[in-house]
Amino acid sequence: MSVAKKLAGQTAVYGISSILVRVLNYLLVPVYTGRFAAAEYGIVTGLYAYVSFLNVVFTYGMETTFFRFANRPGTDRRLLYDRVMSQLLVSTVALTALLALLARPLMQLLDVPPGRERYAIWLALILGLDTLAAIPFARLRLENQARRFATIRVANILLNVGLNLFFIVLCPDVLAGKYLHILQPLVARLYDPSIGIGYVFLSNLAASAFTLLLLGRELLDFRFRLDATPLAAMLRYAYPIMLMGLAGMVNETLDRILLPLWLPEGYYPGQSSLTAVGIYGACYKLSIFMSLVIQAFRYAAEPFFFAQSSEKNSPATFALVLKWFTLCCAVIFVFISLNIEDFAWAFLRRPEYREGVAVVPVLLLANLFLGVYWNLSVWFKLTDKTYYGTYIGAAGAVLTIALNFLLIPVLGYMGSAVATLVCYAAMAAMCWWLGERHFPVPYPVARLLLWLLLAVALVALGRWVQPGGFWLRHTWHLLLSLSFVAALVALEKPHRLIRS
Repeated sequence: MSVAKKLAGQTAVYGISSILVRVLNYLLVPVYTGRFAAAEYGIVTGLYAYVSFLNVVFTYGMETTFFRFANRPGTDRRLLYDRVMSQLLVSTVALTALLALLARPLMQLLDVPPGRERYAIWLALILGLDTLAAIPFARLRLENQARRFATIRVANILLNVGLNLFFIVLCPDVLAGKYLHILQPLVARLYDPSIGIGYVFLSNLAASAFTLLLLGRELLDFRFRLDATPLAAMLRYAYPIMLMGLAGMVNETLDRILLPLWLPEGYYPGQSSLTAVGIYGACYKLSIFMSLVIQAFRYAAEPFFFAQSSEKNSPATFALVLKWFTLCCAVIFVFISLNIEDFAWAFLRRPEYREGVAVVPVLLLANLFLGVYWNLSVWFKLTDKTYYGTYIGAAGAVLTIALNFLLIPVLGYMGSAVATLVCYAAMAAMCWWLGERHFPVPYPVARLLLWLLLAVALVALGRWVQPGGFWLRHTWHLLLSLSFVAALVALEKPHRLIRS
C-alpha cells in the first residue's frame, strides 16, 4: 500500500468519527437558532470563543510534544505517558480553580447581566475534564487504536446531543403541554426553566465527565511521576506550540470577542452587539464542512508526518498530500458556496440569523487556507524549530487584530470574515516561504493557486448570475460545481493516485 493510501485510510478512520461528531453537534444549530434569540445565542458564541483560548492554555502544547517525544529512539512510552499526565493533572487543577474564581469578570467582558456566573464555572469544569482526556486520546492515536478512539468520541457527542434535545426541546414542550402530558411531573422535577441556554453548558459538562469514565482503562494505567529534568525538556519543545496555538486562536475566534467591543452602536439597526455576535457565530457554523475535513485530516496527519519523516521520499509524499488535500477542499468550497441559501434555510431557523449568510463563502475559503497552513507547518515540527510556528502565528494574530480594528466599524461582521481570510492566507504564504529555506518540499504552489482562482471565479459567477426560478437556479449551480470537478478529473487524473 502506498503512503498516500495509508494516510487516506487513517484519515478515513479518524474522519468517520470526527465527521460524525461534528455533524451530530452541527444538528444542534437549528435547535439553538430555533429556540433562542440571537442575543441569547451570542452568549454561547462568546463564551466558547474564550474556551478556545483557554483550551490551548490548559493543554499548552503537550499533545504534539507527546507525539514528538514518543517517536524518539529509545523512548519509554509508558514512562513518558505518566510524566505528561502528571504535569497536566497538577496544572489542570490549578487552572480550573483559578478560572472558577474569575467567573464574574469573564462574564462582564461579554456584557452579560449579573446572575449567570455559573455558566463560566461550568465551562471551567468542562475545560478541566477535557484536558485530562487529551493525553489518553493522544495515546490511543499513537497506538493506532482508532476504533476505541472513535467509539469514545461518538459516545461523548451522542450524550451531549441527547441532553441538549432533552433539556432544550423535550422538557419545555412537555411543560407547555404540547405532548407527553404524563411526563409533566417528572420533567417539572428535572428541568429548571430559569437555566435556559445554560443547559448547553450543562450538557457539555455531563458529556465530558462521561468521556473520562470511558477512558478509565487509560486513566487507571497512569502512575503519578512528576520529574523536573524531563519536564523542562518537554516544556522547551511545548511552549512555542502553546504560543502558536494561542496566536491561532486569536486568528480563529478573537473576532467573536472583538465584534461586540468594536461594532459601532446602531450599526445594525434594532440589534444589540450580542445579537450581531449570535448571527455571526451561527453563520460561522456553516463553514463547518471545511472544518470537518481539516479536523479529520489533522488527527491522522500529525502522527503520519512524524512517522514518515525518516523516509527518503518524504518531501514528495508531503507535496502529494498537500495537493490532494487542497483540491478536495476546493470542491467543498465551490459546492457549499453556490448552494449557501439552501444550507442557511435548513440550519438557521429564524430569519434574523440568515441576514449574515454572505460571510459563509469568505469563511469557507479562509478555513481552506487554514488547512493548507497545517499541511505546510510540518517542516518546523519535524525540524524541532517550533518557534517559527510561534512567529507565524504571532504575525497572523497582529494582522487579525489590526484588520478587525479597521474593518469591523466599516463592514460589521463581514469585516471579521475578511480579516480571517487575509490572516490565514498570509500565514500559509509565510509558512511556505520559510519552509522553502529550512525544509524544501516540491509543493505545486502555482498550479494549486490557479485551481483556487478558478474555484473563486466559479463561485463569483454563480453568485452574480442568478437565473429566475428554483429549479433553474439549482441546475445552474450544479453545472458550475460539476464543471469544476470534471476539470479536476481531466487535468489531475486522480485515478493514477488510486492505482499507485
